[in-house]
Formats: sequence, structure tokens, C-alpha cells
Amino acid sequence: MTTAPPLPDSPYQSYVYAYPHKTAYRPLPDRPALRELWAGEPQHALSLYLHIPFCEVRCGFCNLFTRIGGPEGLTTAYLDALERQAVAVRAALDEGARFALAAFGGGTPTYLTAAELERLCDITERRMGADLRAIPLSVEASPATATADRLEVLAARGTTRLSLGVQSFVDQEARSAVRPQQRAEVEAALGRIRAAGFPVLNIDLIYGIDGQTEASWLHSLDAALAWQPEELYLYPLYVRPLTGLARRGEQDGPATWDARRLALYRAGRDHLLGHGYQQVSMRMFRRAASPQAGASEYACQTDGMVGLGCGARSYTSRLHYSFDYAVNATEVRAIIDDYVGTDDFEHARHGYRMAAEESRRRHLVQSLLQAEGMPLADYRARFGSMPTEDFATELAAFAERGWLADDPDRLLLSPEGLAHSDAVGPLLFSPEVRGRMAGYQAK
Repeated sequence: MTTAPPLPDSPYQSYVYAYPHKTAYRPLPDRPALRELWAGEPQHALSLYLHIPFCEVRCGFCNLFTRIGGPEGLTTAYLDALERQAVAVRAALDEGARFALAAFGGGTPTYLTAAELERLCDITERRMGADLRAIPLSVEASPATATADRLEVLAARGTTRLSLGVQSFVDQEARSAVRPQQRAEVEAALGRIRAAGFPVLNIDLIYGIDGQTEASWLHSLDAALAWQPEELYLYPLYVRPLTGLARRGEQDGPATWDARRLALYRAGRDHLLGHGYQQVSMRMFRRAASPQAGASEYACQTDGMVGLGCGARSYTSRLHYSFDYAVNATEVRAIIDDYVGTDDFEHARHGYRMAAEESRRRHLVQSLLQAEGMPLADYRARFGSMPTEDFATELAAFAERGWLADDPDRLLLSPEGLAHSDAVGPLLFSPEVRGRMAGYQAK
């Protein structure tokens, strides 16, 4: 049991999509060989993630590892490096290693041309041995890059889920979020996506944009619902360091903005529940009739993930590793250039070594932040203890706030707890991880 940090007043601390975050990673002086890291790891159902660090524009809220455009030949050189990495990584895995799902993320994977997307799929299949027509494949896209020729390639190669970053169907709100797009462009892209026949369409929307009201928020939701997406992600807006909105500055005081975002979240949640969607997490909602209804949300921090590309993470039970991380455009360009010039992909460079306690924390974080919660029996079977023993202080604080539901068999967030997921997650970070993240110099 450890001492938890004090409960924050704001429900918006950070989006916990991976634990530990890459700001807790540090250079690995011993540069461990991938073959040694993967030896003895279960490899019968691996996850595969390929990262494309390019976008046509950087949105004002974006702090992802991505570069805007690039000199001629850079994407070719990047795919060359990705192929070299794939060859090295596949050689480090067991001969019988198999992949259960794959994803192309970024950045914007559809920044690549149709021919480059073909090559990306070829690398995935021929170099890594992942049969894209036999496993779920998720791909992220933007309205401007969701062109017919690119979508045709992705559909033919087995893409099962296409995720479109829309953020708002209101043109003024899109401009306010430094997302230069017109609703007509978004609607045209959605038409092309539906015509391509992907089994699952996901639409990303953002609430908390300057000038957004409950009426305009519900207007965006209704515009999205008109396309009957199988999934919807509702993201609260964050103003993060080194982003366009951070340079512009917040428009409201913190308390007022928090209250507005929380009210918009509740309005959006209730609206989707009323339209037959099921809540999977604070952010994710799935249509009950979706082909994936009943499936759990993909957890990117699960052991057994293989990441390719300079912004991708890989996870073994003992080490999480990646390349260096940055947000600043100059630093991102330098890391991409270093990746493109690399020949040694047989060793891990940056990472975080996972102790037993951290494995417990990661499992709790990725389970508790799901609407279905965590079966207590599963936790005991995995770790030989109960979460109330391992995290007594944290869970007692959650219960005092009314963030836990009363369930004898599962550790479960209440509806109010789900609404505060971005406070719950960071409160479960270990002191060591919090210290490393605090000591990371944003770049």
C-alpha cells in the first residue's frame, strides 16, 4: 500500500490511455536486445501497432507525436525504416508468434498516398506475418485524407474499423479548436467511408471548445448520429503545453471551464444512451447493434503489444519501451530524422522496467476505467491478493467521493466515478511514475 496524492478539485487531470506514460520512460543504458526481452513472453495473440507520424495540419489541441508535412521523399524513407524495423522485430519474436489484432495510428495514417498505404499493409503482412483479412484492423483518418483511392486500399486490405477525427460539425467551433475544416468536407468524407463498406465507423468529437454551448454540442452529436456510427468517442478538450491552444490561452477560468466540460459530458452521455448506445468508458460509446457490441474496449497498454514506428510503444511483462518522445515540432523532426537513419532496430532505446506493483497498477487502471469494471476474482487469480489490500488508500478516497459503485463481485466506478475518470486514473499512478513524469522536461 502506498500513499495516494490528495484528491484534485478538477475532474480533468489527464487522459490515461497508457500506463506508465512515455514521459516516465528514460534512456536504457544497457540497450537490451529485443530477442531477450521477448524470450518466454506469450506470443500466441499479440497486438500490432504501426505509427505514422505525419499530419496535413496540427490541430490546436493536439500534443501527439506528429510532424506536419515534410520534404519530398520523407514518407518513402520512413516506410523504408519501418520495413527495416519490421524485419528486425519479427526476427526477435518466436517463429510461431501470431497476431490477434492490428492498428494503424498516428499522426494520420491516411496522410500516406494510396500506394504508400498498400506498402504499409505489405510490411504488416509480409514482414510481420499479420493476416489483415483474418484479424481486426483499425485505421485512423481525417476528413481531408479520407479520399476514395485511400479508402479503397484500406477496405480491400481488410480494415474492419475506420476512425474519423471530426471533433465538431460546427464550422466556427472547428476553427476555434484550430481544426481548419468545413462541415461539407466532413459530410463528404463520411459518405465515402460508408460507401467503402467498413464494418465499424467511429467518429471522434470534442466538448469544451470555446463558444460551444449545450445546444451546439447536441447539434454535433445529432449530425454524427445521422450516419449511424457503430462507435462514438467523446473527448474533453485539454489545453496542453506546446500546443496551439496553449499559446492562445484558456478563455475561461479553470473552475468555470471544468463545470462547463462536465455539464457537456453529461448531456452528451445522456443523449447517446437515449439513442441506443452503450457506454464502454468515459469516452467510448458503442451502438447496441454494432458488429462489436459486447466486446471490450481495446487497451493499448496490455502486455504483448508490438509497436513499429518512431512514436509506437511496445509492451512486454518486464519492460515497456519505445523511441524518444516529444511534442515540440523541432524535436519531433529530429526524432523522425534519427529513426529514418537508424539501422539498429534489434535493441530497445527508451523504456520503463515494470515491477510487480506497477503491473498491478496497470491492470487496475485499464480495468477500472472501463464501464464494466474489474471482476475481483480475476484480480485475485492473477495477483494472489485483492485490490482493497493493494490500493486501500486510493479506493477508500474514491468511495468517499461516491466514485465507486456498490457491487460485491466487481470493482466498478459509479456513473459519477466514470465522469471523473481523468482524475481517477492519475490518482492510481505510483509515486515513482508521478516523480518521473514531473521530472520530464517537455520538449
